[in-house]
Amino acid sequence: MAAILAFAGSNSSTSINFKLVSYTVSLVQDHDIQVLNMAEHDFPMFSEDLEKSKGYPDSLQELKKQIDSCNGLIVSVNEHNGYPSAYFKNVLDWLSRIDRNFLHDTKVLLMSTSAGRFGGARSLAVVESMIPKFGGEIVTTFSLNSFYDNFGETGILDGDMKKEHQEALNTFLNSLK
Repeated sequence: MAAILAFAGSNSSTSINFKLVSYTVSLVQDHDIQVLNMAEHDFPMFSEDLEKSKGYPDSLQELKKQIDSCNGLIVSVNEHNGYPSAYFKNVLDWLSRIDRNFLHDTKVLLMSTSAGRFGGARSLAVVESMIPKFGGEIVTTFSLNSFYDNFGETGILDGDMKKEHQEALNTFLNSLK
């Protein structure tokens, strides 16, 4: 049984990426899963001056411990103007200051979704290029386009996308064995 930490790269209380993460973990059995709602985690905007004067926020150190204790991450990144949100980039900036290799040997299922037809794919590509710099291994990715058309109360509605999502999840879970 692997320990999995799951969260969205959004701090919005109505995050569709958090909905995708919640749906994804609902499909996982026989693993120890911890889901973080990042809307409940406030981090100051990174600055070297703040780092020097106050050190690392307790909430950030706790997040680092949670990442250290997991075998795998399920992360869904949101997109603002074609890039990851400032919130998520800020979290990565802080974590990389504590330990540049903060994802050492951590396997990652990286996902994204958006209301648009590209499903946050541009943001996903940016984060996909960043994760290995921090020691993480992206096992597979999944992007759900047109969230409001393709996601409902029961999860992913489009049959092909549902199958693609399940295959990505299975690939990720098999990598943890």
